[in-house]
Amino acid sequence: MKTFLTSILFVTSIISGPAAETNTTPLSPSVAKDSRCFEMRTYHAAPGKFEAMHARFRDHTCALFKKHGMELVGFWVPTDKDKGADSTLIYLLAHKSRDEAKKSWAAFGNDPEWIKAKAESEANGKLVDKAESVFLSATNYSPLK
Repeated sequence: MKTFLTSILFVTSIISGPAAETNTTPLSPSVAKDSRCFEMRTYHAAPGKFEAMHARFRDHTCALFKKHGMELVGFWVPTDKDKGADSTLIYLLAHKSRDEAKKSWAAFGNDPEWIKAKAESEANGKLVDKAESVFLSATNYSPLK
């Protein structure tokens, strides 16, 4: 139990601590020095909008992410209904650094193609109720860095 709590505290400090904001000094020697900045995002669809959210990613968002320097690692949905199988999308992006992530998101948010796609896809209401983002660094033993 102590190891579990230590791990939770470690992850919490990575997410909210100074290293997370500046992407400079890792808080653990087990963080890979050559890790890219990963971003795990979880989207909770508005009621009845899950497939419309998928369509927007498929038809617009993914291409715009690439256009603005974001690497698409993968997209997933939970397999269990009680965990959001019918309403939750989880995806992972890779950035060169936390600063590059910030620049990419700013460019994406101001892109006229995104503004148009978002407006058109939300003509009958917003698609996303809640979006969460966690920035991650790979460990030095991770096969993906």
